[in-house]
Amino acid sequence: QVQLVESGGGLVQAGGSLRLSCEASGSIFRINSMDWYRQATGKQRELAATLTSGGTTNYADSVKGRFTISGDTAKNTVYLQMNSLNPEDTAVYYCHAGISRWWYEDGMNYWGKGTLVTVSS
Repeated sequence: QVQLVESGGGLVQAGGSLRLSCEASGSIFRINSMDWYRQATGKQRELAATLTSGGTTNYADSVKGRFTISGDTAKNTVYLQMNSLNPEDTAVYYCHAGISRWWYEDGMNYWGKGTLVTVSS
């Protein structure tokens, strides 16, 4: 099986920074992409940032210029550096990955349990 475990959430004041980490473990042949989603209370889950296996990154307009997604392939880990945080960034942040467990598998979707980020004004 494959597991995604997030860490790094917490409480921060507006204008501050946090760094989230997500480590994938288990039966992994290839990680095709890793992403960070977030879901604020009463809102739909939204894609915040994406990192493909080729190193391409994409960001939601709401976080562009403030968040940076990066990865460490040796550790099967993706990071989300979040700077200039504001109260609107308060949400549960979920790690998502497209992972192939076998060479012939296109890939399946896996989710972490989420980590809470709270930004106080």
